[in-house]
Amino acid sequence: MLMPAKNPITSFDVRKVRKDFPALELLIRGKPLVYLDNGASTQKPSAVLEAMDDFYRSRYANVHRGVYELSEKATQSFEETRDKVKNFIHAGDRKEIIFVRGTTEGINLVAHSFARPRLQEGDEVLITAMEHHANIVPWQMICAEKKARLRVVPMDATGTLMVDHLDSYLTDKTRILCVAHVSNALGTINPLETIIHKAHRMGIPVLVDGAQAVPHLLVDMQELGCDFYVFSSHKMYGPTGIGIVYGKKELLEAMSPYQGGGDMISSVTFEKTTYNDLPYKFEAGTPAIAEAIGLGAAIDYLQAIGMESINSFENELLAHAREELNKIPKLKLIGEAFCRSSIFSFTIDGIHPHDIASILDREGIAVRAGHHCAQPVMDFFKIPATVRASLSFYNTREEIDALVRGIYKVLDIFG
Repeated sequence: MLMPAKNPITSFDVRKVRKDFPALELLIRGKPLVYLDNGASTQKPSAVLEAMDDFYRSRYANVHRGVYELSEKATQSFEETRDKVKNFIHAGDRKEIIFVRGTTEGINLVAHSFARPRLQEGDEVLITAMEHHANIVPWQMICAEKKARLRVVPMDATGTLMVDHLDSYLTDKTRILCVAHVSNALGTINPLETIIHKAHRMGIPVLVDGAQAVPHLLVDMQELGCDFYVFSSHKMYGPTGIGIVYGKKELLEAMSPYQGGGDMISSVTFEKTTYNDLPYKFEAGTPAIAEAIGLGAAIDYLQAIGMESINSFENELLAHAREELNKIPKLKLIGEAFCRSSIFSFTIDGIHPHDIASILDREGIAVRAGHHCAQPVMDFFKIPATVRASLSFYNTREEIDALVRGIYKVLDIFG
C-alpha cells in the first residue's frame, strides 16, 4: 500500500504543470518523452532556469566579501535561499542550514567532522540494509580507519526495515545511526519517528539521508527531531552541484570544519586560524551561487503547488502503476512495503533489465536499469539489477499506460 496523503486532492492540474517544464516537450527517437527517472534527477521548471539565467545576466558577482552593490545583491539572493530552505524543512535556525554539493558530500561532512573524532576502536556505526552507497561507503572508510564496526539493521522480503529488531542493534557502543528516509531502490518510507525515538532514548545521534524524501513528502525537522538531515537540489527540481546539510546547532558548533579555505575563517595567521561562525564554518571557498538561487526558485515553485498536493497526486499515479504492472505476466515488483513513495522497481523473468530499458528507450520512455547504487539491496533479493521507474507530479496516467505498452513490446520481442 501507499503512504496515504493527508488531504487527497481533486483540482491538481497536471496539464498546466507540465507546461512549466520545457524538457517535457522533447521528442526522443521521434516520440514524446516519457521521463520516469526522477529518482536519479528531476527536470527543471522554467522558473528555475530563468532565475539562474537572470542572475548570470544581470546580477552576477561573488558573495559575502564584496562591499560594492552588485556583490551585496548577490549575497542577499544567496542568503535568501538559506532562509527558504530553513522554512521549507522547518529548521529551528538558519545557522543550521549548510550548503554543500549534494547528499553525498553532506554525508561525508558528517562522517568526517562529527563521527570520525568521536569513534574509537571497538565502537559501532549503525546503518540499514537498504542504504544508498553514499550512506554506506563513507562509514566503511571511517570504520576501517578507526577500527570500528559497521553494523546493519536488516529488512524483510517486502523491503520493510525490521524496526522491531532495532533495539538489539542499538548498544552502548553505537556512536551514530544512519538511515534513509526513503529507499532509492525500493521506494520504502522508513518510520523515522520510531527509529529516531529508539536511538535518542539511548543518547545515539541520527543522520537521515533525505534525498528521495524531500521532493515528495512534507519534511519537518521539529517533528522528526533527527540530528542531521541531508538532501540534494537536483532531485527536487533545482540545479545540480548544490545540496543541504541540516544539523542541530549545538552539534554543528562543536564540530571542526570539513574543509579549509576562504570564507570559512574569521582570521588567519601563519601561527593560527580562527574559524568563522555557523553556517560559514563549513562552506569553504566560493559557493555555488547561481545554483543556490536556482534551488531557492525550486523551493518557491514546490511551495506554490503544495507538498500535500504533490504527495497526493503522486500516490494516485503510483497506485495506478502498480495495479497495471501487476497484470503483466512474468513481471515481478521488487519491494512491497506498506508505506511507499513514488518509486517502483521490477524484473521480468528471463530478460535483463538493461535490455528492457533499451527497448523502452526506443519508445521514448526513460527509466533506470541497474543496481541503483544499492548493490546490497540487489544481493538481498538475489538479483543483479532491476528496472526502476520513479515518478514526479508532472507525470500522467497516460505515461504510465505508455510504460505498460512498452513492457508488452519487450515481451513480444523476447517471445
